[in-house]
Amino acid sequence: MPKINSDIVEVVLFRRKNEPEFLILQRSDDETIYPGLWQIVSGGIEPGEKAYEAALREVREETGFSPLGLYNTPLTNTFYFFTNDSVNLSPVFAAEVDPNEDVRLSEEHKDFRWLTMEDAISLLVWPGQKNAVRIIDEYIVRRNPSEGFMKIPLDHL
Repeated sequence: MPKINSDIVEVVLFRRKNEPEFLILQRSDDETIYPGLWQIVSGGIEPGEKAYEAALREVREETGFSPLGLYNTPLTNTFYFFTNDSVNLSPVFAAEVDPNEDVRLSEEHKDFRWLTMEDAISLLVWPGQKNAVRIIDEYIVRRNPSEGFMKIPLDHL
């Protein structure tokens, strides 16, 4: 019987320029799981770490960004992972970054693109990540009134 895990976070990074743009990362060819896959920031939660702390750490490790804002979202992605026979529940966060800062990729990724919502969705493979970009665009990026309720105070981190 598969076990249930909740030790992974996912983060949609965006910046506000003339039009909002979303950061999509391409996994390195050296990665054993899903080499070459286009994805949003994702990674494991370390022992003793809160999910939002892991989200912030993963953003820094994978892109070099210190977000201007971190947002909780009403999303939790669910997926099965065959390598350890587990069903995974992954909280999804959003992070706004400075449009004038440059991406500094970790060795985990080989390429990145800043894309419109539609173009980002077209490159992503997983339905949960596609849906995350859509919802974050509508409820946070476009400054929906719900944006303020989802923002995690940076002084809390």
